[in-house]
Amino acid sequence: MNLHKCILTNNDCYRAGRTITPKGVMVHSTGANNPRLSRYVAPNDGLLGEPSLRHWNQSGVGACPHAFIGKLADGSVATYQTLPWTMRGWHCGTGTSGISANNTHISFEICEDGLTDASYFQAVYREAVELTAYLCKEYGLDPLADGVVICHAEGYQRGIASNHADVLHWFPKFGKSMDDFRADLARTMEGDETVTYEQWLEYMTRYRQELAQQEAAMPGLLADAKAMGLTDGSRPRDLVTREEAAIMARAAANR
Repeated sequence: MNLHKCILTNNDCYRAGRTITPKGVMVHSTGANNPRLSRYVAPNDGLLGEPSLRHWNQSGVGACPHAFIGKLADGSVATYQTLPWTMRGWHCGTGTSGISANNTHISFEICEDGLTDASYFQAVYREAVELTAYLCKEYGLDPLADGVVICHAEGYQRGIASNHADVLHWFPKFGKSMDDFRADLARTMEGDETVTYEQWLEYMTRYRQELAQQEAAMPGLLADAKAMGLTDGSRPRDLVTREEAAIMARAAANR
């Protein structure tokens, strides 16, 4: 889980200051084709990018979950906590029973894209599983117990949330249901987690991006190598391929 914090202190929900004792986690998705976290989360911390004028860290928004999952400015996927976990969020309205899961459930929104990108879905799905596992462990919640981990659509079916389709309009497009989500969550909490190739590739891409952003450990030697034409000096801490090594060796031999 790539967890960051940006509490939306200017949102009216935060200013209301009500608290809850968490009894569950409700999974939402935004219902808009914009996977960027900066659409909702502000201010820019150097990772989010320039926020939308319609971001949620301002008064008059009328909604606020405890977290968002989506893309950073560099395209990688992350989670941003936006309310204290024990604060009462504004995320699901009131159900037909007159009861609201706002009073019982921690919530997070997954930023939707066009709902056709399998790579993005796999990344945010895994991030959502890991976030929910963290919250269940933190508050002693059983992910397989009835009504503990649910989505907004399931909340409506139970009469504790307004009539929304998320996330059952999205997950099945990629062969996932909320039952699958809860099962994956339980396996993650038990430590019996299987990393798929797509997940490994996402982790490796993130790792390479982190390496590429690191400063050179020996800048003087790197400058000498650049002056000799052995390297362009970029990505000093990133991994080198056999092809790149061969090119540098040939350049050294031809000097």
